[in-house]
Amino acid sequence: MAKRNRYSQEVRERAVRMVLDQEGQHATRWAALRSIASKIGCSPEALRKWVQRVEIDSGRRAGVTTDERAQVKDLERENRELRRANEILRKASAYFAQAELDRRPK
Repeated sequence: MAKRNRYSQEVRERAVRMVLDQEGQHATRWAALRSIASKIGCSPEALRKWVQRVEIDSGRRAGVTTDERAQVKDLERENRELRRANEILRKASAYFAQAELDRRPK
């Protein structure tokens, strides 16, 4: 199921830049988030997550980057496919081994 993005990437990037640029003009980061979120029309929590993701991806904050997350997701998908293929091969091998045992000698 595809995730629906309500805000374009350009709007998100601009909002994050605004928060990072105007953070010093507000008492707290949360105040800056609330102020800019009301101007953009998104929730402050959504904007906070966008800022956090940019900080993680740029290395200013600890966490799993977007690229690493995508790589792990791809590896998990590949792992599932390989397990499924191994299970099919295991069952086929058992089937043919049983068929060989059931065959009458000449």
